[in-house]
Amino acid sequence: MDLQRVERELKKRLLYPYNWGRKQSDLWDFNTNFIYTTYSFESLLKQTAGFPQALRDYALNRWYNYWSAMAAEYIFASHENVEPNRNSFDKLVDFKINNIPFDHKTSVFPKGFNHPFSYSKEHTKELITWLYENQSQEGRKHLKNRLFIVMYDGSTLQHWKMKSEILQLKSAIDVYVDSFSAKNLCRLDFGSGEVLSDTIWITKGV
Repeated sequence: MDLQRVERELKKRLLYPYNWGRKQSDLWDFNTNFIYTTYSFESLLKQTAGFPQALRDYALNRWYNYWSAMAAEYIFASHENVEPNRNSFDKLVDFKINNIPFDHKTSVFPKGFNHPFSYSKEHTKELITWLYENQSQEGRKHLKNRLFIVMYDGSTLQHWKMKSEILQLKSAIDVYVDSFSAKNLCRLDFGSGEVLSDTIWITKGV
């Protein structure tokens, strides 16, 4: 994957409003699954030109989030101590770090957490618990091991734009994986066994 190209394409999305208009749903996901094989933003605009505005916004957002996540997964897999999961249908595991399986999820800093950035950094377990308990009810919902990549822009509070900062993302993931230790993971139990988790912060203006 050409990470610089991915960053250039994702940043073209920043010129358009980031509106969901509705919660993510399996039906609308099905209607926009072409985003998985659409590599340029120009092509995406052409394919969605005749869509109702709400569905077009949905497609643009899914495309943006998907390719940012794929870049993250590619970066993780570039490390020797990371084993990618070759089963693309497995929604519970993206890769293993030192033989520990993880899904990864990129999340913008959640307004609903009702605590400032400084508090969230110091109370990681509380934030992670909130992220698990308030995750989307569709698609990849689960209570298994997960690494949360959390985006925070302290200057504009448009946290979603940080998902396009792929080279910054690479730097943060590289540092995290190179210094990875299982003893530093957050340990949770939602009633069905121990869950391992952690946060990787991508920040600006803090």
